[in-house]
Amino acid sequence: MRYYLIAGEASGDLHGAHLIRHLRQEDPEADIRAWGGDLMSEAGAEVVKHYRDLAFMGFWEVLKNLRTIMANFRFCKADILAWQPDVLILIDYPGFNLRMAKWAKSMGIRVFYYISPQLWAWHSSRVHGIKATVERMFVILPFEEEFYQKYDYKVDFVGHPLLDVVDEFVPPADFRAANGLDERPIVALLPGSRRQEIARMLEVMLQTAARFPDYQFVIAGAPSIPRSFYDDIIRSSGVSGVHWTGNQTYALLSQARAALVTSGTATLETALFGVPQTVCYRGSSISFFIARRLVNVKYISLVNLIADRPLVRELIQHQLHPDSLSEQLRLLLDDDHTRQLREGYRELRLRLGERGAAQKAARGMVRALGWKNELLENP
Repeated sequence: MRYYLIAGEASGDLHGAHLIRHLRQEDPEADIRAWGGDLMSEAGAEVVKHYRDLAFMGFWEVLKNLRTIMANFRFCKADILAWQPDVLILIDYPGFNLRMAKWAKSMGIRVFYYISPQLWAWHSSRVHGIKATVERMFVILPFEEEFYQKYDYKVDFVGHPLLDVVDEFVPPADFRAANGLDERPIVALLPGSRRQEIARMLEVMLQTAARFPDYQFVIAGAPSIPRSFYDDIIRSSGVSGVHWTGNQTYALLSQARAALVTSGTATLETALFGVPQTVCYRGSSISFFIARRLVNVKYISLVNLIADRPLVRELIQHQLHPDSLSEQLRLLLDDDHTRQLREGYRELRLRLGERGAAQKAARGMVRALGWKNELLENP
């Protein structure tokens, strides 16, 4: 079978890589072409467009980069038509992928979706478009199955892929020595994976770090962002003594006493490592103004959404400043607060279902393709 995958972010690259490995196990003759990143390439896909060229954050940023986005659509369509896949597999990244699903359906190309767009948060009317264009939807959050049932659309809940990714991770024994760290407790700074969000979040995180001299603060560098980008922000902040690690987020979380985390997949990863965290978010004023009127959820972090309660503190927009972040960090470093939070993390893990999400999704995809083909060959 020929599989064409589209992932447009770092998290999609991670989950796409695991899906690719299991697709190859289920279908040893799998031929895989993709939009993604280094992890998907290492897993065996021919990556024709890297996600670092695709990640535009917020409404205003998308508008400014509209010409580039439209060029990406044209390239993607032409590449798919030239390669003629048996199925198009979309991984999250809804702004791009939902449009590609509609186009692919019109071209007679079968469409599967792995990791549902967050339609339950905003624009739930798009469910009707998904029903019309997506043949199989594989969801990873426990409440998504019930959400789609309201629209009479059957989906496959496979569990969350991060359960496997985190549990299979083996922490390096020499992490501190290899990164020039001493024995002081570590506070991890996870400012995001896109340049726009890193620039906004890291400055506040650094100003907070300057107030805690008894701890060492370590930045989790995103794999697609060069160190020089972080160095420029650190230099302009005037804060010294902050460390940087590149593409070592899990190793860092395995050693961290607490973490300051930009809203996104990283909040759930931090929770699965059992690290106390405060969730941060600050977008452009225009993007936040629009989002506030469209988004229909009580929380912005995956941790709180899955737990269905404010398990971790969220500092959003004007709430995010060095004073408020410092206050929250002091709480995270308190043992009593930490015990309560980790108990909540254990309940969170139970809500996520069983391990093996990527394997279940790959098996479901291959069987769906094979079953359909057998019917065509033996009517």
